[in-house]
Amino acid sequence: MMKQLLPPFLLLLFLFIFCTKTSGQSSPSNPDDITAVLGKAGKFSTFIGLLKSTQMDAQINDELPGITVFAPTDSAFSELKPGTLNSFSDQQKAALAQFHVVPTFLTVSQFQTVSNPLHTEAGENTAEFPLNVVGNGTNVNITTGLVNTTVDSTVYTDGQLAVYEIPQVLLSRGILSLQAPASAPVPQKPKKASPLISHAPSTSTTSSVDSSEATGLPHSAPIMVSIGVAVLAALSLSQ
Repeated sequence: MMKQLLPPFLLLLFLFIFCTKTSGQSSPSNPDDITAVLGKAGKFSTFIGLLKSTQMDAQINDELPGITVFAPTDSAFSELKPGTLNSFSDQQKAALAQFHVVPTFLTVSQFQTVSNPLHTEAGENTAEFPLNVVGNGTNVNITTGLVNTTVDSTVYTDGQLAVYEIPQVLLSRGILSLQAPASAPVPQKPKKASPLISHAPSTSTTSSVDSSEATGLPHSAPIMVSIGVAVLAALSLSQ
């Protein structure tokens, strides 16, 4: 009886062990979160902060499967001109994060045959956001018109998400041209008109002087009148 039950029992045991091992493996349909992948590597803190501040991390996770990320290291950001990242507007930071993400899963071998320039999440304007990636079997070179760099290593790949380490931050003319709108100039207060100073004599004063000269008698008039009266009186007496 025991001999008859043994083969089915062993078969079930083998099936149990196989299912346990299979379930313990990571499923390719559920790749890790992009920030978790970068966090495990331990040298992408600045890039993680950029992805989170622009909500690009959520967009990457939502668009899986089929994403390639070129991740600059913390050293890459430190090589930028001091204050560069802080001086960027929110729009520039978003474009910077998007420019490092290609909405297609690409392996290292595919870089040898991929059609350049690649379209990134920054948009299809490859004149402003040109990303050219060329592989030769051993090296992968990246050019943007402003930056020439290489892929240093593969951080993560699972058939749906590929993350590659790069030693420089990818900049483009399109990112730098997205300047924040200039603030409107403050209107100047109109200057008060200064009163005109007239050096001419007052009209009223002039008028009063003119009128007195026109109507007033000369200063010798009373004397002349008195002499006239005396002459007339003498004549009347002599008669």
